Amino acid sequence: MDIIFHRYGSICEPDIIEAFQSLGLNVIEEDTEIYQKSIEPSERIRLLSEQILTHQTAFVFSINYFPYISQICEKLQILYVCLSVDCPVLELFSTTIRNKCNRIFLFDYNQYLQFKDENPECIFYLPLGTNVERWDQAFSEDNDSEYSYDVSFIGSLYTEKSPYVSLPLSDFDRGFGDGLIEAQLRLSGLGVIEEALTPALTAAIKKTDPRFHTLPDGFTDTDAYVAANYYLGMQASSLERIRTLNALAGDFQVDLFTRSDTSPLKGVRCHDGVSTHTQMPHIFRSSKINLNITIRSIQTGLSQRIWDIMGCQGFLLSNYQMEYPEYFEIGKDLDCYENVKELKEKVAFYLSHDDIRREIALHGYQTVKQKHSCRHRVAEMLRCIYSPEQKSQQSR
Repeated sequence: MDIIFHRYGSICEPDIIEAFQSLGLNVIEEDTEIYQKSIEPSERIRLLSEQILTHQTAFVFSINYFPYISQICEKLQILYVCLSVDCPVLELFSTTIRNKCNRIFLFDYNQYLQFKDENPECIFYLPLGTNVERWDQAFSEDNDSEYSYDVSFIGSLYTEKSPYVSLPLSDFDRGFGDGLIEAQLRLSGLGVIEEALTPALTAAIKKTDPRFHTLPDGFTDTDAYVAANYYLGMQASSLERIRTLNALAGDFQVDLFTRSDTSPLKGVRCHDGVSTHTQMPHIFRSSKINLNITIRSIQTGLSQRIWDIMGCQGFLLSNYQMEYPEYFEIGKDLDCYENVKELKEKVAFYLSHDDIRREIALHGYQTVKQKHSCRHRVAEMLRCIYSPEQKSQQSR
């Protein structure tokens, strides 16, 4: 079976390609966008259309959803399969998600509930996974015996992705927006910004930023979604990561690996960003505690970092997400915290109990390897695509 894999440079692409190939599919890569970031839309459409017409393929696949690919596939009557790995994703509000060619897989269950009724037979829930085989090959018996870091975090601080702070808002709008952000930061596991956001503040944010995202073909007004997730929510996530790392650094050695501006941090040992496939796995394995601080726009789901840490046999200490109990035993595969006070207590405990921490890391790794690899996820996608009765199982 041949498939066309549209590539744009996502770090998830190589692992999904390997998973498809391991299941016997022949992957034809359309990777022009990796090397030509400014390619014209008309040329992008022409290239993909030619690929489809040249090869007898079962479907076109991409990481994340592209409305123009859906339109091409609908016109040419070929399936379009995509796996969403990000949140927020404005493109999901495009009317094209109603196309019957689509097979859209969303990793956040609340996100799935938000969109499923737009195309009930073609939108699925599917958690992310990790390429355990890749991580196993990255290690030898000699390079993972010594821990180099006590507490580490690999990821963005979102200081470069949060436009909210630079908006020329009025004092009233700024005060109200700041209040919403602070309220959100005090509520673990509950998103309040979008519901509490007023039309006036949404309009003010849109007016003061010419880069405010809009969709030309949205099936609903997305202004509140954009203001809540790309502005206020992004700022909340930035503040949460900065405050959490600063709080920990007052009592523990904390190492951060990031390409973000680290000037707001105090006492954190900061490093440059790292390569996903070469450096990252060794940091996960060589850290006593790997932190996960989920971006606020992911409501219930488990981000890619979670699966990769556990797939590298790293110990994971994460903020609590509602979907954890669906796949893991907290305290046996990983551990979670509800607030900074509890986080500090658990960091102190696990730093002084090597045996417990290592046992949890090993059990979590075995759980991921046995049930949650990229190959497992691709096999689930194929079952959903070709066995409609699998829909109900994927929708919990």
